[in-house]
Amino acid sequence: MPAYKAPLHDIRFLMNEVFDYPAHYKTLSNGEAADADTVDMILEGAADFCENVLSPINQSGDEEGCHFDNGVVTTPKGFKEAYNQFVQGGWQGLSYPEEFGGQGLPMSLNLIKSEMMGTANWSFTMYPGLSMGCMNTIMQFGTDEQKNTYMPHLTAGTWSGTMCLTEPQCGTDLGQMKTKAEPQADGSYKITGTKIFISAGEHDLTENIVHIVLARLPDAPAGTKGITLFIVPKFLPNAEGGVGERNGVACGSIEHKMGIRASATAVLNFDAATGYLIGEENKGLHAMFTFMNTARIGTAVEGVAHAELSFQGALPYAKDRMSMRALSGKKDPEKPADAIIHHADVRRMLLTQKAIAEGGRAMIYHAAQIADKMADALSQGDQAKFDEYDDKLGFYTPILKGFLTELGLEAANHGIQVFGGHGYIKEWGMEQIARDARIATLYEGTTGVQALDLIGRKVLLSSKGKVVRDYTAEILRFCGRHARNKYMRRFAWDLTKICAQWNALTVRIMLAARKDRDIVSSASVDFLMFSGYAMMAYYWAPHAAVASEKLESGTGAETPEFYKAKIKLADFYFERILPRTQGHAEAMVNPSKTMISLAPEHFSFDY
Repeated sequence: MPAYKAPLHDIRFLMNEVFDYPAHYKTLSNGEAADADTVDMILEGAADFCENVLSPINQSGDEEGCHFDNGVVTTPKGFKEAYNQFVQGGWQGLSYPEEFGGQGLPMSLNLIKSEMMGTANWSFTMYPGLSMGCMNTIMQFGTDEQKNTYMPHLTAGTWSGTMCLTEPQCGTDLGQMKTKAEPQADGSYKITGTKIFISAGEHDLTENIVHIVLARLPDAPAGTKGITLFIVPKFLPNAEGGVGERNGVACGSIEHKMGIRASATAVLNFDAATGYLIGEENKGLHAMFTFMNTARIGTAVEGVAHAELSFQGALPYAKDRMSMRALSGKKDPEKPADAIIHHADVRRMLLTQKAIAEGGRAMIYHAAQIADKMADALSQGDQAKFDEYDDKLGFYTPILKGFLTELGLEAANHGIQVFGGHGYIKEWGMEQIARDARIATLYEGTTGVQALDLIGRKVLLSSKGKVVRDYTAEILRFCGRHARNKYMRRFAWDLTKICAQWNALTVRIMLAARKDRDIVSSASVDFLMFSGYAMMAYYWAPHAAVASEKLESGTGAETPEFYKAKIKLADFYFERILPRTQGHAEAMVNPSKTMISLAPEHFSFDY
């Protein structure tokens, strides 16, 4: 397994030189505390924790997995000790209010910390990661009493949280949900039903687990309009605010999975468990989207994490492994063969991994700034501003989650391929990265679900294409500013063409959907991937712009070689990866009949 090394040079380049985080923090009500020294201390501290505590137990955690014994779940060796260090370091409360024991820093620092943790050990990171969605939901929709009861413990990390949506008969289609909530005389509810695929649903890391549960009231309308959200703790809080009696929720089993084996995925049985209403009756789905959007951005980080870790494993191997001679002549004449990094095809895989990791990181860090603005608007009680940033992030979310997780899986597969047969052997750890990466395209809404959300809800229904027009207008303004720059001219021209095509494709699908409704679904994944490649191109272009500026001025914090590498990688992205858009463009505008016309009974004639 690759020993994780935090990419602090790239992180600082993005924060300080591309996105100007110091100036961004000055616009936030809680940004004053995020001064340069504090941010640097957090980055160094997180890097140390991830490199020396989390990374060493990543492979061993996968090999051992979680243990289940009569409702009790035990995490792998070293996980509880690592989690205690996580709690002692105050990492859970980094971006949560000081009144609940947090440090009150901007939400973006939490996301950057999570990226480091996730790259070092994704299975471990899921335990505190699920808590963040729970905390965000309580912060936005909980009563003062609920915040005071749960937030201090959740902020400290001594309690954790979950999201309980999925049931045996439904996941994405929550209209089929059957879990019931019966009102009680004291204002509480009795929750009865079974939830499956609950990440961090049961474990031994915290003294309590706070479940956020979707359920139906007796008189609830049918479908998704009749879903209500409840807080259902594993242990009921006592009068002093600590752990009281055991609630009626039990773990029936844990899943045996392809990857993320050190993360407990639980079946939870709620048997007249005491729950407390959060938000409004029959409006739980709206509140749950707060949790889900948090989780989806967190899952998008997974794409970056696995690309980065796989690259960190593949690069040293490619430098050390000797095989054949380079076609352009001997590179290591004193050795019997050349290192495989001198072969162009190996370079293709390494550069693709690097382009995905660094381009994806830029996409996440920009989204993190919007998340900062959302959190700030919420803290100031400015609902209009919150909704504005929420809408903006809502357009990004399915692209970030769907696109980056697909590319993260591609990067993980490239890592195995660089190793050749050794990549298939467990001891190297490369196959674990691919197994861990595979889930990212599935949970929190599959790639197909993200694609439908993007084109169906965000682009066509909600905005009639306006979100694409607005975003491409932003890109074109960037192109206008850099059209005369000798380094940037070709990037600006390619981006201009891709923006025109993006808008044209959106209109074509919108018009085609009037007669062919199925085209929205048949075109959706191609539209998502096209959008993702176009968006990543827009993030690679500023890499090149800043790098060329720093090279010319000599004022950069990094070496000239660092900036030259950024420009070369931007060249690679535009020349070798961005052309993938054209296949997606051609495919998405074809009528749906080729997918729809074959009768289900004719898919096979043998079974």
